[in-house]
Amino acid sequence: MNRVSYSEVRVVEPATYTPSKPVPTEPVSFEQFIEWLDEDTHAEWVDGKVILKMPVSFKHQHENRYIVKLLAAWVEDQHQMGYVYTAPLQVKLTLPDGRQRSREPDIVVILNDRLNQMTEQYFDGAPNLIVEVLSPTTRAIDRGEKFAEYEAAGVPEYWLIDPDRQYAEFFQLDETGAYRVAFSGSEGVYRSRVLEGLWLELRWLWERPPVWDVLKQWGLV
Repeated sequence: MNRVSYSEVRVVEPATYTPSKPVPTEPVSFEQFIEWLDEDTHAEWVDGKVILKMPVSFKHQHENRYIVKLLAAWVEDQHQMGYVYTAPLQVKLTLPDGRQRSREPDIVVILNDRLNQMTEQYFDGAPNLIVEVLSPTTRAIDRGEKFAEYEAAGVPEYWLIDPDRQYAEFFQLDETGAYRVAFSGSEGVYRSRVLEGLWLELRWLWERPPVWDVLKQWGLV
């Protein structure tokens, strides 16, 4: 599990990889999936099936890195609200009908009130915030299957960031447990409900100004 401060984030070169062990072709239990998984393999567990995640582009990694820097600066370094994690981190979700999933989101924010749900190998339950950075190969699942799963499992806030289209959508659970669009667009200001006090100029996501400049605008330095 990778927890990072904004000053420590680095981009690594995308690459193809081959799992160190054969990928199970038959359905496996969650426990078997966790036992099979290693820290160099990116995969998810859906309906008992192991689904490999393919390496992402440089553009995806740069966007992911920048968002992690901003979130880590606010959550960890300035307010000590919790921790920001990047893949690989398995998030085990339990849906209302009892089905379970294990997803590997791009970015996971776990605040202090939910840290007791962290096990040695995975997070058990709904994190406070999940961010998915969209790419052509993940756009459909991030907006479809994962959207429905995160909503049903009770993830309070879900961000969808699309660097190719320079468009972002921010969803918050309402009192009925359904996601509502709190803000969307390519510019303007989004204010988080989960991360109290956090606001973002959407243009920062595309222009990526130095984090120090953002901290100044937040009034933190």
